[in-house]
Amino acid sequence: MKITVSGKKIKLTDGITGYIDKKFSKLEKLLDPEAELRVTVSANKKEKQKVEVTLDSINGHVVRAEDVQDDLYSAIDLVSDKLNRQIVKYKNKFKTRGAGNSTIRFENFDELVEEEIDILPGDSELVFERKKRFNLRPMSAEEAVLQMNLLGHDFFLFKDQDTFEVCLVYRRGDGGYGLIEQE
Repeated sequence: MKITVSGKKIKLTDGITGYIDKKFSKLEKLLDPEAELRVTVSANKKEKQKVEVTLDSINGHVVRAEDVQDDLYSAIDLVSDKLNRQIVKYKNKFKTRGAGNSTIRFENFDELVEEEIDILPGDSELVFERKKRFNLRPMSAEEAVLQMNLLGHDFFLFKDQDTFEVCLVYRRGDGGYGLIEQE
């Protein structure tokens, strides 16, 4: 497995990169040797440390985890645990699909789950607590943000008034807004 570590607004020391390699080397038992894991470490103005991990192409899916903590090493630990849980969560889904699941190595899952990975109750089964249907009205992105704020939601799905494509506006963690459009 290839691990690529990069830093934003932080100098990566040998200790940090060594700790990251040690924490994520456990995944070598689970993943194909050609799998690529990208780890990005960043610091912000409020002295918070952020760790983002992206594992590309698990059967066409991207598995991603991130965490923000005061201590960099605890953020690395938490992100490692999140990524482990996500891989175990998707294991059964990918295993039942048959061909094309070359990224995950299934022969080591059972022993690793018993030894190292603590699965949270309910992680293996997806349960929808509520389903909702509504009509998408054509509107501008600005109007969608206004509607989202009026409803007190963190995101809002709408149909663009110019292109009639389905779009989504969302509130970002830094207080700004984001827009997702169809290709």
